[in-house]
This record gives sequence, C-alpha cells and structure tokens, in this order.
Amino acid sequence: MIFQISQVQIGQRIIELRKRKQLSQEDLAKMVGISRPSLTQVELGKRSLNIMELQKFAQVLGFSLDDFMSEDFMPEAINFSEEEKPKTINERISVPSLQIGKFKNILLYILERCAGKPNVGETVLYKLLYFSDFNYYELYEEHLTGANYRKLPYGPVPQNLDIIMNNMIENNQVQRFKTEYHGYPQTRYLPLEKADLTGLLASEKEVIDKVIEQMSDWSASAVSNYSHKDIPWMASKDGEEINYELAFYREPPFSVRNYEEDVEL
Repeated sequence: MIFQISQVQIGQRIIELRKRKQLSQEDLAKMVGISRPSLTQVELGKRSLNIMELQKFAQVLGFSLDDFMSEDFMPEAINFSEEEKPKTINERISVPSLQIGKFKNILLYILERCAGKPNVGETVLYKLLYFSDFNYYELYEEHLTGANYRKLPYGPVPQNLDIIMNNMIENNQVQRFKTEYHGYPQTRYLPLEKADLTGLLASEKEVIDKVIEQMSDWSASAVSNYSHKDIPWMASKDGEEINYELAFYREPPFSVRNYEEDVEL
C-alpha cells in the first residue's frame, strides 16, 4: 500500500522544521514567498501546497521531498548549523493602537446607515464594529480602528466604548436613548452629525459596508450567537482581550480571505 501524507501531517512537519530552524512564521512566509496568514493555514492543514511551493519549503527548511513525504520522516534527523540560524527571532505580535478620531467616524457612519433599524441597539452595534475590525485585519493584516475587544457573555465588546460614547454625547455627536424591542430593554444611539470619511481608505469602507449588508438586519440574539462561533471569540478566555491574530484561524463562513490564492508578490 502506498503511503499518502495528509495536509494536516504536512502542516505538522513544517511546524516542527520551522521551530527547529528557529524561524518565526513571518520569517518563513517571506522566505518561501507566501503571506503569513497563508502559512498559518498551511500549518493548520487547511491549505494545500503545490509541488513548486513544496520545493521552496524544501529549499528553505533543508529537507528532501522524498524523505518529507515518506511515512517514517523524522524532523529531528535534520541538522541545522549555527550559521543557518537567524541571530534574532521575532514572532509577529498584533498590538492594536486605538485611533479615536477614526473610530468615532466609523461609528457615526455605521449609525448613519443603521440607526433607523429597530433591531440595532448596543449589542448589534458592538458586533458590527467587531466584525469590521477583525474582517479588515484578516484581509489586509492592518488594523482598521485599532480598538481592543474583550470576550464577554454576549459576544466581543470594544473596550472603553462607554468613555468614547459619553464623550460623543457631551460633544453632541450622538444621542443615547432607552427603548424596548420585542419586550426587552434596548439602548440605542442616533448620530447628530455626519461622519467624516475623508481619512477612510476605499478598502476600509468596503469592508464596513459588507459587514453592514450582511448583519445589520440581524437581531441581537442572532448576531451574538454568530459571534460566539467565530474562532477569535471561541479561542479567547472569558473576560480577556481577543487577539487579532486569531482571525487567521477562521473557517467558512467567517473567513473573508482566500488563502488558496493568497501569494505574496
């Protein structure tokens, strides 16, 4: 019987070899010519490699394809000289920094589009902000607003939002009011001024618009339940900050990036 290696096994072997060679994901991704999120998908066994890509990995990590694809492949048998090891190893860490002005204008824009919908209270608003931020980061590896989100029982919530909202209320940018929706108490916001979108990239607005189109008609319970199935929320501990890097571990229908065709030029 001919042994056939699975995508998961390929990913596990690449992880072992990368770590033995003391390379970060970002280092290896650059060396083989794919994006870091794509390498993450390879290592998880969720993205296949063609023969040309495998040859590039073999060249960079120092293995033969015949050995690598065999059933008894032993990563520890490959020796790396000290000269081959990079002197400094820095794994990329996402450190968002809140852009308050941009965050306020994106919030105003979402309210302009959605405040008239009776279902859009605080819960739905929080999730529209979350998916806008995390979808943009997954697509472009850059932060949209730089907001930090915390895992709370009803889904991800941007930190310090109360402070920002109170400031916007004091400056007559938004109005807060209490109401009921289907018998439940609801906190809602109305925009009192137009959003300034001059500092927004076309790609940023496109991501926000897609999130609004997809989710702005959902009920609070529906959007909360959906967010609870998103890997960044699931992989975080209760009450802790959600790491943006977890967006690269998403699966359909949450993933917004095509990893099969995602090759860095």
